[in-house]
Amino acid sequence: MKLVFATNNKHKLDEVRKITAQHGIEIVSLADIHCQDEIPETANTLEGNALQKARYIQNKFGLDCFADDTGLEVEALNNAPGVYSARYAGNSHDSEANMQKLLHEMEGKNNRKARFRTVIALLIKDKQYYFEGIVNGAIATKKRGVNGFGYDPVFIPEGYDETFAELGDAVKNQISHRAKAVEQLDQFLASLNL
Repeated sequence: MKLVFATNNKHKLDEVRKITAQHGIEIVSLADIHCQDEIPETANTLEGNALQKARYIQNKFGLDCFADDTGLEVEALNNAPGVYSARYAGNSHDSEANMQKLLHEMEGKNNRKARFRTVIALLIKDKQYYFEGIVNGAIATKKRGVNGFGYDPVFIPEGYDETFAELGDAVKNQISHRAKAVEQLDQFLASLNL
């Protein structure tokens, strides 16, 4: 079975391919289908953005596909940055600037509870499905670690003392929000016996 993952993010692609490989599901990227388009993400929810990206690919290429959207939801900031996580410090998708803005906004705040939430929208055989993964945790007071991407250096998952960036990919890929959503996707696809 071949499915398009509407992303060019190598980190996400690797993470998803590792999880789905056991069931013989071939995951191809936007680059693999020669899509260089800037796919719009204009919805105001994670579900809306994921569906918008998947629909764009299905409509243009006629392929079964899925897309994800992830948000970091910080309790003390009324769940910001949320759906705007990638663009928190502006439209340049600058992870460093996003983290610096977040750390600045969190200065002096005792409540550091946060969660990462990933939503996957799957469009297959003219039907749509959603899968959600959540990991609870807290925002560190400063950046720690060199692995991962995005907000990983400032997010400490529940039950750990280290940030995602300190834990490394092997641990992160077992406990992350995306891993939880992709595991649901993987189990669902395996159950279809396609």
